[in-house]
Amino acid sequence: MRSSFLLTAALLLAASPAAAAPTCSWQAAWASAQMAPEGNNVLPAGTLTDATLRQIVRPSLGGKAVRVRVSNVFGRAPLTIDAASIAHAAGNDSARVRAGTVRALTFGGATGVTVPPGAEWLSDPVTLPVAAFDDLAVSIHLPADPDGQTSHPGSRATSWIVKGAATAAADLAGATGTDHWFQLSGVDVERCAAPGGVVAFGDSITDGYGVKPNTNARWTDGLAKRLGGRAAVLNLGIGGNRVLLDGLGPSAMARFDRDVLGQAGAKHLIVLEGINDIGVLTREQPATPAAHRALVAGVTGAYAQMVARARAHGMTVHLATIMPFASNAYYHPGAAIEADRQAINAWIRTAGNADHVIDFDRIMRDPARPDRLAPGYDSGDGLHPSIAGYAAMAAAVDVAALR
Repeated sequence: MRSSFLLTAALLLAASPAAAAPTCSWQAAWASAQMAPEGNNVLPAGTLTDATLRQIVRPSLGGKAVRVRVSNVFGRAPLTIDAASIAHAAGNDSARVRAGTVRALTFGGATGVTVPPGAEWLSDPVTLPVAAFDDLAVSIHLPADPDGQTSHPGSRATSWIVKGAATAAADLAGATGTDHWFQLSGVDVERCAAPGGVVAFGDSITDGYGVKPNTNARWTDGLAKRLGGRAAVLNLGIGGNRVLLDGLGPSAMARFDRDVLGQAGAKHLIVLEGINDIGVLTREQPATPAAHRALVAGVTGAYAQMVARARAHGMTVHLATIMPFASNAYYHPGAAIEADRQAINAWIRTAGNADHVIDFDRIMRDPARPDRLAPGYDSGDGLHPSIAGYAAMAAAVDVAALR
């Protein structure tokens, strides 16, 4: 009788959730928003012909295996990559990698891949233990220039280019540095813990305007440090981006599915975008009262769309208020523009429109002149935060709401 009882108890214990092995899944650890580069951000013709491109990225989540996502979203023709690798970088300011860490990447078992125009492609998984905030070097060899580059110009990180096939090399002697990312949109890790990724979706303030290369001083970097590797913070900002219309990069609404809903394991969305929509309205000439009303309705309507679509994918949505910029010389906003900002922020703060509100406006404004950034948080242009301002933004986020 006693042996039967013990056997039954053992079987129940083995079947209980507490005794089950943890579920492992792929989770985005680093990501970057893609666009077609313009002007000086475009690599000169022939730069990537028979060239190895080594790019340094810093995931904010660790795992036991990795996979890489290459991108040809803005390509006009198929993109051929004939070799690729991933390794631990020796540092984030050189092309060197740590000895013994280079892992060749494959795609469906093949050493190379041809990515259709408008598409992205995941590599096969490769075993490479990664800790949060390890610098990784992703190397690809391209036999020919992409027909239409896909890029993230505001990388605030140095990438390295050298002629020839050198994806397995420990260093790239004679490599040329460029502070942009190309044809690379994500790194996922395999992790045996519940997913909780945070997508930071925005414009240049999220992208990190004013942050020097390789210093990792964006507000998203500070937030990731506060989360301590428990969840990834994925920076999907684009400098100059707008909510409603294309400008520098596709609009927030146009890129939402790829940049937000396409991130493996993302459970939280932070939206900080709209300042460029507001500023552009009257930059060249005054706007009618009807145009101001339409702008407010358009931006808040887009926010509502983002909230609904993110919630439908099981995400919690945190809307951030738009910070003041009355002293910015580029947009030279007047009273009507400030009224638009206040109206949009009032909508964000209205209960029920989001799951949580991050009131960056309250934290960052000058108490004496609330239509302007506080002097200590102003980079000098009246719009973008200083490094101290970015740190204050990171500190203002309620990390308990991200758990």
